[in-house]
Amino acid sequence: MTVCISGASGLVGNEILIQLLNNSQIEKVLVLARNPLRFGHPKMQVVIVPFEQLDQLEVAEKIDIGFCALGTTLRKAGNKSRQQEIDRDYVVSFSNFCKKTGVEKIGVVSSIGANEQSSNFYLRTKGEMEQGVARLEIPVTVFIRPSFLIGPRKEKRTGEKLIQGILFLISPLLFGKAKKYRGIHVSKVAQKLIEATLSEPKGVHYI
Repeated sequence: MTVCISGASGLVGNEILIQLLNNSQIEKVLVLARNPLRFGHPKMQVVIVPFEQLDQLEVAEKIDIGFCALGTTLRKAGNKSRQQEIDRDYVVSFSNFCKKTGVEKIGVVSSIGANEQSSNFYLRTKGEMEQGVARLEIPVTVFIRPSFLIGPRKEKRTGEKLIQGILFLISPLLFGKAKKYRGIHVSKVAQKLIEATLSEPKGVHYI
């Protein structure tokens, strides 16, 4: 299979990319990125493209599966409008690109609590993103909604190590309906998203 991924330089996206490259079912991984990656691989081809121009991008080969892990923080984006553009609009544009290339399955990283009617800006943005992707009616559409992500971040975020420490202590106390709020390692998120996207039947699925 040939797979296309965007957001591969981020925390979850990088883990998805590594697992795809190590997956024997995957013959080729096409990476759409704004900047070159720091490593190469025989199965990987990187296409540098401004995400504002995704609707103009064309590829000759058929792509079987798409994965999207695009996302940012308000601090990095600078303002809410820019964050919406990255977290919502770019994800929908990527998904539309995938549909045009013949993709029949797509896996998208979202967030726990995503809801287009939420009063929380971030969760509303994620909900609007899910709604926009679902409207494209790609036969198998999978959204994974992780809680706080645990893993080696490239940039330092104030207070994040403290939060990870607190989550480590309280996670065993979260069970039943509260279990979904436990912190989760990015490797588990990537593994579950890949497995679900490959195996789920037709329809829209939320994990």
